[in-house]
Amino acid sequence: MNQPSLPSLMGVFAHPDDESLLAGGVLAQHHAAGARTSVVTATWAPKSHRAPELADALAVLGAGSPRLLGYADARNPASAPGGGAVRLVDAPLDEAVGRLVAHIREVRPDIVIGHDALGQLTGHPDHRRAHQITLLAVEAAGLPHLYPDAGEPWQPAALYAATHSESGMGRLGPLLQSVGKTLLAVPDAYATTTVDVSPWAAVKWAAICAHRSEAARPRPLPGLLARLPEPERNEIISTEQFTRLSLGPVPGDPHQLVA
Repeated sequence: MNQPSLPSLMGVFAHPDDESLLAGGVLAQHHAAGARTSVVTATWAPKSHRAPELADALAVLGAGSPRLLGYADARNPASAPGGGAVRLVDAPLDEAVGRLVAHIREVRPDIVIGHDALGQLTGHPDHRRAHQITLLAVEAAGLPHLYPDAGEPWQPAALYAATHSESGMGRLGPLLQSVGKTLLAVPDAYATTTVDVSPWAAVKWAAICAHRSEAARPRPLPGLLARLPEPERNEIISTEQFTRLSLGPVPGDPHQLVA
């Protein structure tokens, strides 16, 4: 029986492993249905140890080769061997947006997925900066007068922010609190879309495990998940939540502002 047609996806995330943890299920789902999928990663240089791990994870998900913006992680100098890369949080906004616009115009995705405004549960500064860059780049990609050297304009149909609602954290909340991590969840109404990705949980977990250096450490989420019993781990990774951030027309009076 054929899978229903699904739109093409581009994930835009701050670090290697964000794509697998936050959207690995929907990336695997859309790939299985024959849709094009890809991932842009803002930090960690090609010569860093996490770049080949990212390549392995994307191969598992069917999301093509890594697309790296080339910036350094705000908290990890090893992300830029040799120290030549600017940190994402220090990069000129216009430059970073232009780099992402070029990828959007090349790939021409129907949907872009990025971080939420909180920077996910722990509020990592790279996540928040990636959210800002993605918001600007998705709109700019469709405007021909912006970044004219970055390719032919392309306007994605929708932008979704991967998120976690207050009632949807489940076992994930206590797991992160057990190692002293901050919890920043959004109000339930903010999570507009909740996807059951349990049919692709095994693929998602294989992609998470491909980030070997993170899975081997005790505090990062891949390492925390690796030490859980399989039923508890599957419960955590089998649901993904998103907030749709509207790009096109919305219902209402076209002649006045509507709340």
